[in-house]
Amino acid sequence: MEEMDFNNIRPYNEKEAREAIQRVVKQHEFHSIVAFVFGESRAKQITAQAAGSKSINEFQHNFMRPLIWEIVKKTTENLSVSGFKELHSENPHVFIGNHRDITLDSSILATLLKDYNVAIAITWGDNLLVSPFVTDLGKINRTITVFRGGTPREILLNSQRLSTYIRKNITEDNLSVWIAQRKGRSKNGDDRTDLGVLKMLSLSGEGHLIDKIKSMNIRPVCISYEWEPCDIQKVKELYISSRKNYVKSEDEDLNSILGGVMGQKGRVHYAIGKTMNEEIDKLGAGRPKNEFLQLLAAAIDVDIFKNFKLWPGNFLAWDRLNESGRFKSYYDAATEQAFDKRIENLLEKIKPLHATDDEIIKLFLSLYARPLENKLENDLSVDTPL
Repeated sequence: MEEMDFNNIRPYNEKEAREAIQRVVKQHEFHSIVAFVFGESRAKQITAQAAGSKSINEFQHNFMRPLIWEIVKKTTENLSVSGFKELHSENPHVFIGNHRDITLDSSILATLLKDYNVAIAITWGDNLLVSPFVTDLGKINRTITVFRGGTPREILLNSQRLSTYIRKNITEDNLSVWIAQRKGRSKNGDDRTDLGVLKMLSLSGEGHLIDKIKSMNIRPVCISYEWEPCDIQKVKELYISSRKNYVKSEDEDLNSILGGVMGQKGRVHYAIGKTMNEEIDKLGAGRPKNEFLQLLAAAIDVDIFKNFKLWPGNFLAWDRLNESGRFKSYYDAATEQAFDKRIENLLEKIKPLHATDDEIIKLFLSLYARPLENKLENDLSVDTPL
């Protein structure tokens, strides 16, 4: 494909980014974010740093990095990592990640990777182009737009173009790419890879399917939040979806972005998994395409299940859901108190749905219990909470 074919999905180039930076710093959304995150006392300094940025890297260093770390400082108790030391700047990966928050999953990852000299582009759905400000901010920060709608032919062409562009980033530009393991965030806590993601990656390149997939250098990445971002909204959506077709409100994605950024998350852990190329070699070349991709998806899932950092609330939720005391040594009275307070808040917010408390609580418990259940179902080690 010619480079022109990528114009509506690619991030801004340096010239476009410099122009967009000047637009961004003039928007009221920018000043609201700066005031909320940094406070009025630092707003002027941060704005000047952003406005003075002459390149994408400068903008990320002068504005995005301080922004993300300030959000982490204000909304988490601790941020821990594992597996990052295995990465090398000259060996880019397609990071396939579980997806719990619209913007923070990838934004925090990109900021962490900077400390390991790994640059990354981030895929995001066209549904997130909610305003000129959000579009500019995303495209300055190397976001690749995923177009999901259209006729079957348009969907195929969009997938081929996306696959080719991701491959270009990996094999020509030495730039890693993050992509969610499925369309949209996990609402029920079950982190499973959509086969469509792997099929899309296989639509570009030359040679055998195995060679095309291996050259993407797939590596799973797992984020574990102690307190799920937007858990109330997720339970609400699950409840409504169980009864009728769920239709998003006009400003729902924007509200989810804001809720994810501002909500308290407790402790957070990022884990980089192992490269999938060794696993791909084990699968062998003689399998039908669908079977091969299904087995690869399952291997990615197991890696994510294994690396999910369980917190006391996950064990408590599993015990309550199963009316068990199996994991009671993994949590204490303080965990139960915090959990009950969260449920109380949930029930208050969900009242307009006229659902029974038992229905809502079961959905809530399932959301937090599922990561532990996935470990148990796959005979994986149950790690002790930090």
